Amino acid sequence: MAQTHNADQAELTRFEAVAHHWWDLQGPLKTLHGMNPLRMRYIEERATVPCARVLDVGCGGGILSEALARRGAQVTGIDLAHEALLVARLHAAEDNLTIDYRETAVEQLAEAEPGGFDIVTCLEMLEHVPDPASVIMACARLVKPGGHVFFSTINRNPRAWLMAVVGAEYLLNIIPRGTHEYARFIQPAELGQWIRTAGLVLHDVRGVRYIPFLEHYALTPSVDVNYLAWAQRPL
Repeated sequence: MAQTHNADQAELTRFEAVAHHWWDLQGPLKTLHGMNPLRMRYIEERATVPCARVLDVGCGGGILSEALARRGAQVTGIDLAHEALLVARLHAAEDNLTIDYRETAVEQLAEAEPGGFDIVTCLEMLEHVPDPASVIMACARLVKPGGHVFFSTINRNPRAWLMAVVGAEYLLNIIPRGTHEYARFIQPAELGQWIRTAGLVLHDVRGVRYIPFLEHYALTPSVDVNYLAWAQRPL
């Protein structure tokens, strides 16, 4: 499969195809909108967002980037999906938000701006790249000593396959079919090992529970399906 940097062209094409739906609250990306308040609470309870220089890796159309900017952060959002970035820039301009969107790979940015950010977020992105360990290593290089790094992904087990692929994509139709490839799901032990190898200290891992008929998201001790992780670069 063709690759662009640490990305599959097929994955980029899939996200390009839904670029015009990024800000449709009832569209194919509505789960990201529904989950975003929970993601923001998780970040804000662990890091000081106002005035922080924040990097949003795999920012897409800017859902998390805009939420961080509204909290007073100086936000840079990066992605390799060109059309999604066009949507992100347009939406931020319409809402009078200043966000630095760049079409670049995280590994390239790590070469250019090591230690340049107080907070780095990489949410719902690791399961879409060929080499997630490389992304994690780059995130570790980009954050300042004492800075915070946040990841989220999907566990790899039969329950996650049933919930995130069969249930979400085929039964409930809440995300587009083909969004996820089970083989790329990441077990918490794998994520933890990559985080530690990158020189970060892993502080917390929490599951995300979704109740579809209530359209409600909550944190849970169970990391069977979706989960969030918080790490820091040592001083």
